Amino acid sequence: MSEDSQLLIPPSFIALYVPPGRIKPTLARDEIAQRYELCEDMAQMLTETASTMLVTLGITEQDVLARCRLGLRAEPAVVSADEAGWVVSRLAELMNWPAPLR
Repeated sequence: MSEDSQLLIPPSFIALYVPPGRIKPTLARDEIAQRYELCEDMAQMLTETASTMLVTLGITEQDVLARCRLGLRAEPAVVSADEAGWVVSRLAELMNWPAPLR
């Protein structure tokens, strides 16, 4: 990805790659952008699944988010634990639900 890219990566996502006490991410911008696009796409795709789970299973929004997190971490995992947490937080935002409990 070129430096001229118009993709705006949220600071909350970039923070996943900045170790405590550091200011520079551990991955290059193009790698972070690729990871961000994957995670954003996953959050967007999970909205329909989350709505269906809420209605058909009769569980709470927090339970739906917890199950989505577990699904994202199932082997073979495509995202890291931190990325899974971000995807679930983004899913809650897209659904207008309270932030997931940690």
